[in-house]
Amino acid sequence: MRKCGLYRVWFAVLFFCSVGADQGLIFAQQGQYQVYAVAFYNLENLFDTQDDPHNTGDDEYTPKGTLRWTDEKYEKKLTNMSYAISQIAREHSPVGPAVLGVAEIENRQVLEDLVARPSMADMHYQIVHYESPDRRGIDVALLYNPALFQVRSSKVYPYIDPESPGYTTRDQLLVSGMMAGEKMHIIVAHWPSRYGGSKSSPRREFAASISRHIMDSLYQDDPKAKIILMGDLNDDPNDKSVREVLGAKKKKADVQATGLYNPMWPLFDKGIGSLAYQGRWNLFDQIIISSGLLQEDRSTLTFWKAEVFNRPFLVDQEGRLGRLNRSNKGYPLRTFIENTFINGYSDHFPTLIYLVKKI
Repeated sequence: MRKCGLYRVWFAVLFFCSVGADQGLIFAQQGQYQVYAVAFYNLENLFDTQDDPHNTGDDEYTPKGTLRWTDEKYEKKLTNMSYAISQIAREHSPVGPAVLGVAEIENRQVLEDLVARPSMADMHYQIVHYESPDRRGIDVALLYNPALFQVRSSKVYPYIDPESPGYTTRDQLLVSGMMAGEKMHIIVAHWPSRYGGSKSSPRREFAASISRHIMDSLYQDDPKAKIILMGDLNDDPNDKSVREVLGAKKKKADVQATGLYNPMWPLFDKGIGSLAYQGRWNLFDQIIISSGLLQEDRSTLTFWKAEVFNRPFLVDQEGRLGRLNRSNKGYPLRTFIENTFINGYSDHFPTLIYLVKKI
């Protein structure tokens, strides 16, 4: 049955408790729940074809640029990305994600073009977007279904590091609103890249400190605040920026009050990733939640489960060869292999979590 665009389902919910160093099953209880999906997707350079004179980062994404980015290719990209988004979370939420954080978008116009595609029409997405000072000219944004999430406020937090005054990157976006009648705070981030190797790690650690500052400010107002950090963090769950600076835990039992749980970490330990490079899988696309979403009382909005949305249509099944003649078989099916357009989706898989509330 559907109600208010949500899936009303009967399913077994597993409750766990700490048993020594492990977690053991106590019992399974049947119940009727409403399901809300929260997702993140790096759209891999969703640029329009216009040359923005204020954005030198878009030069290759023009008809005369190195990628020969034409209106035809742009339309194919929009068609592919809108179809991929339209499939996310449908297994448990027939209307798709209540909110979807996105990264690597050039401007608001590309999002307006995206949400207008026929495959996304029933999602009724509205947009929260701010221009960032990023050197590549890419931003983060939040798409949301106003029937499921009602925006109350939004603001951005810039990356300003006194030790690197000339360095610019994406702002972090905070959107606060109401979901299932409860206050929810959503942070969308795209932390600095790994360009430069290990020397780039301090930049992501500084970005993590910004994310943690936002969360701590929210916790000061409400120690039980429901907060979701989502984004392409350019680090894995076990890297210092996420593990130490954020303090996001692998196990729910280790999460203290005003702490954070990283449901992507157990997936990463199983070898599941959201992108691959030179034969190695990473899980940069993470969704991290506050202790307020780990309630035993499921009459309030509570975390259920997480996943990497790695469906077959998003996977390179042919094994196209990239640099060094390494096969990309099994990797995300991206838009380009080097400068060759292959009409794919993104070099990242979407990630998502489900929240439930007992009826």
